[in-house]
Amino acid sequence: MKNSAELDLDNYLPYLVNRLGTIIAEQFGGDALARYGLSIAMWRVMAVLASKGGQRQIDLANLTSIDASTLSRLVTRLVGMGVVSRTRSKSSTREVIVELTAKGKAQVARLIPLAREYETAAAAGLRPQELTALKSNLRLMYANMKNRRVTRAIK
Repeated sequence: MKNSAELDLDNYLPYLVNRLGTIIAEQFGGDALARYGLSIAMWRVMAVLASKGGQRQIDLANLTSIDASTLSRLVTRLVGMGVVSRTRSKSSTREVIVELTAKGKAQVARLIPLAREYETAAAAGLRPQELTALKSNLRLMYANMKNRRVTRAIK
């Protein structure tokens, strides 16, 4: 039996997920996004907007897992690049709606096939049903953590 103070990183899910995410982000960011001056976080914003349409900034923060202040700065940069627009909500003057511009939609359309290539490369060797189960399990695990009450056990 292993010592409880030891952690086998090769079998530790957070480590494995982070490692995979990091290498995909480095490669996709360096190969595809760099030519548009985009970061992975900017891409996440644009991909969510392409998938779900215009969003309130607070909803966009939740959908992208980017904290609100960081997201606000990202959106400001994306507005400056001409790929998103920010307008006041019709229902509340305090709410801001972020949407892709025509330029942003065109960039996303060019990047989606490349994003799919990275997913295909990462999933090489998995059968379609394994990939479906993996994605389903990752969504479940995310929901588990999102709904988990955080307690600070170590001081």
